Amino acid sequence: MLRVVSWNINGIRSPLQGATQESSNCAAMAMRRILDELDADIVCLQETKVTRDALTEPLAIVEGYNSYFSFSRSRSGYSGVATFCKDSATPVAAEEGLSGLFATQNGDVGCYGNMEEFTQEELRALDNEGRALLTQHKIRTQEGKERTLTLINVYCPHVDPGKPERLTFKMRFYRLLQIRAEALLEAGSHVIILGDLNTAHRPIDHCDAANMECFEEDPGRQWMDSMLSNLECQDGSHGGPFIDSYRYFQSDQKGAFTCWSVVTGARHLNYGSRLDYVLGDRTLVIDTFQASFLLPDVMGSDHCPVGAILKVSSVPAKQCPPLCTRFLPEFAGTQLKILRFLVPLEQEPVLQKSVLQRSNQTQVQKRQNKAAVRSARPRLSQAGSKKGQKNLTSYFQPSSSRPQTSDLELPSLPLAGTLTTPKTPGEEIVAKVAEGQAKASEGKDEKEIQTSFWKSVLGGPSPMPLCSGHREPCVMRTVKKPGPNLGRHFYMCSRPRGPPSDPSSRCNFFLWSRPN
Repeated sequence: MLRVVSWNINGIRSPLQGATQESSNCAAMAMRRILDELDADIVCLQETKVTRDALTEPLAIVEGYNSYFSFSRSRSGYSGVATFCKDSATPVAAEEGLSGLFATQNGDVGCYGNMEEFTQEELRALDNEGRALLTQHKIRTQEGKERTLTLINVYCPHVDPGKPERLTFKMRFYRLLQIRAEALLEAGSHVIILGDLNTAHRPIDHCDAANMECFEEDPGRQWMDSMLSNLECQDGSHGGPFIDSYRYFQSDQKGAFTCWSVVTGARHLNYGSRLDYVLGDRTLVIDTFQASFLLPDVMGSDHCPVGAILKVSSVPAKQCPPLCTRFLPEFAGTQLKILRFLVPLEQEPVLQKSVLQRSNQTQVQKRQNKAAVRSARPRLSQAGSKKGQKNLTSYFQPSSSRPQTSDLELPSLPLAGTLTTPKTPGEEIVAKVAEGQAKASEGKDEKEIQTSFWKSVLGGPSPMPLCSGHREPCVMRTVKKPGPNLGRHFYMCSRPRGPPSDPSSRCNFFLWSRPN
C-alpha cells in the first residue's frame, strides 16, 4: 500500500513551537513526530513560509526521509511547499515549479506541454512564489506491472477581495497547472494533484454557499469543473481527466471541511470549507485508490491534513534526485559556515610554552625601560618645592581676612511662648491618642481625595456590552479592511462562528465602540 498525505501547515516552524530554539536535536525529533503522526509514505506540505536562508538542517533533513523544498523568491516568510518521502518511496526525479524555468536538466521530471500562451516574465512570476513541487515515483501494481506516478504538490493562490489583480494571477496559475498535468498524462505517467487549491468546488464543500452570490459562476469553480470528471458518467466523456478522490468515496458527506477561520473560532462548530484535495487521473483512482480521507483531529494549523491510500507498492530509486535538500551546499558539508572561522585552532604544547616565555621576556623588558625613564627625570629639592609649587591642601585653608568665630557656645534658653506647665501621665496618654487619631483621619481623607481625583481623570476601560442573542460580554475587534472605517473598534458576540440555525453559535450583535 502507498499512503500519501497533504497538509497546509501554515508555517513549517509553527507546529514545532519552541523546539527549534532549544536545540537542533529537539527540532529534528519534533519534525519526526509530525511525520510519524501523519503516518504516510509521502507527505506534501504547503505554506511552509520558510526561505532557503532560514531553512535549518533539523527541519530539512529527517532520518528515514528525503525532502524537497520550493521557496518563495519574491517575499520572505511567504508561501512555499515541501515534500517528504520515506526512503522506501524515494523518487526517481524531482523538480521545482511548473514552467520548467528552474529545471537543471539533471533529475528533472520534464513534460511541459505547450506554454506559448505565456510570456517568459509571466512564467517566472507564477513560479517565483514557490507554489509547486513535482516528484516522480516508480510504483508496482498488484498485477506486478511497473508504472510511473507523478505527484504535483501545489499551493494555489488566494484571492484577496482588496486585490482584484490576484484573481487573474490565480486563474493563470490554474491554467499553467492544467497544461503541465495534461502533458504528463499524455507522456504516459499517472498524475496526482494534491494540496491547497484554495477553491471550494461544490455547495456541499462550503458552510455558507447558500448565502453567497453567484457561487457557481466563480472562475475557480468553473476551472475545477473543467478539470474533474463527471462521476455519474462511466465512460468519462464529460468533464476533465481527473477525479476528486474524496467525493469518489464520499459523494454526499456533509461537513467535510478542511479549513476554518482562526479569528472567529469556526473550527469549534465545524463552520468552514473544503479547500484541500487529492485529485488523481481517472484510471488511477478507479483502479488503484482504496480510500480517501480527512484528518480533522490533527491540530497545528487552520487547515487539516487530507490523504489517500493506493493499492500499489513503491519502487524506491537507488539515489535521491539532485533537488534533495541533503545535497544543498549548506547541508552537504561543502559550504563553510561562519562559525568555522571563529573556532580557535589547537596549538602544540611546545609552541604555547615558547610563546608564553616570549611574552614574559617582553613584559620584563617593558618594566626595566619604565624604571630607567623615571630615574632619568630631574627631581626638585625639598626647599624648592616649598617656595615654588603649592600643595593642594593650601587652597583649602581658611582665609585670614574672614572673622574668626569663637569656640564659646552660648546656652540655649527656651522661648517665652514655649513655657508650659507640666502634665500628668494620664493627660499625656490622652493627648498622644488624640494626636494620632487626627493624623490618621487627615491622611485617610487626603488618600480618598487623591483616589477620587485619579478615578475621574483615568476612568479605565468601560465594561463590555452584552450581546443581544446570549446576554454575554462581547469582544472588541478592529477593522483591518482598507476603507473609511480602517482602524475603528467595534463589539461583537464572543461565541465561535457557526451555522445560523445553531443557537450556540455567534449571534448577529454589532456595535461601534464610539461614533466616527
